Amino acid sequence: MCGIVGLFLKDKALEPRLGAMLSEMLVLLTDRGPDSAGIAIYGATAGNEAKITIQSPRPERDFRGLDVDLAKAVGAPVSVAVKSTHAVIRTNSDKVDAAREALQSLRPDIRIMGAGEAVEIYKEVGLPEAVVERFDVRSMTGTHGIGHTRMATESAVTTMGAHPFSTGADQCLVHNGSLSNHNNVRRELVREGMTFETENDTEVAAAYLSNRMAHGKNLGEALEDTLSDLDGFFTFVVGTKTGFGVVRDPIACKPAVMAETDQYVAFGSEYRALANLPGIENAKVWEPEPATVYFWEH
Repeated sequence: MCGIVGLFLKDKALEPRLGAMLSEMLVLLTDRGPDSAGIAIYGATAGNEAKITIQSPRPERDFRGLDVDLAKAVGAPVSVAVKSTHAVIRTNSDKVDAAREALQSLRPDIRIMGAGEAVEIYKEVGLPEAVVERFDVRSMTGTHGIGHTRMATESAVTTMGAHPFSTGADQCLVHNGSLSNHNNVRRELVREGMTFETENDTEVAAAYLSNRMAHGKNLGEALEDTLSDLDGFFTFVVGTKTGFGVVRDPIACKPAVMAETDQYVAFGSEYRALANLPGIENAKVWEPEPATVYFWEH
């Protein structure tokens, strides 16, 4: 069991409320996963700037002076905004790869949660309410986002084992279910150059989609491919810089409900996650069909 949510805004007037709305949706599903929780928020982009969200078990040590050290290493301006155990690094888009490499030598205990021009990812062990409060998610603005509260079944309860998983620029995924062929898929992806931080099957799903999109497929096409290449029970909710997608496996035994209005598209593992959204009483509400891809883009 796990709880997943997603919210894709069509109405720009709702963008200042994205963090608050998504947080409430996730907190309402707390009893579906008490182990860890996480949220990805897609915010406004800023010209040639990119962001890297990082996490440290010892933020007081690792974040101190990091902006100066990284700027020296990459030869470009760097800012570091700390939020508890996480921080968001901002630098020039063409310096992201150099910054990631420099982090490995400058601060080897730091873990990268995600990177891109729009996405920020916050996840930790604990209940959704604690995670939301810790990172002040309710105050965040943006165009779309996804969230997850986890009940661990096959891997350790750790920050890195929490969802969302991000394996490509501005890409992330949350998952309810279990993949039976993830070890085989992992081996194939490693042969193609993908790297992994955990043994979690969800990271394999995220990497699979990143790999398909790196080969020229859009999110909708990549999600279609999961239906033939990934085995097991799964519901995926996925975010990209401009897109939002949902797919369920052909058996579709994991609960899911969606709602759409002129203002938004929303996903929840249960209807209660959607019950307080504005205009929900007039929304089109449905259970997503098995083996069917739902995909929206800005």
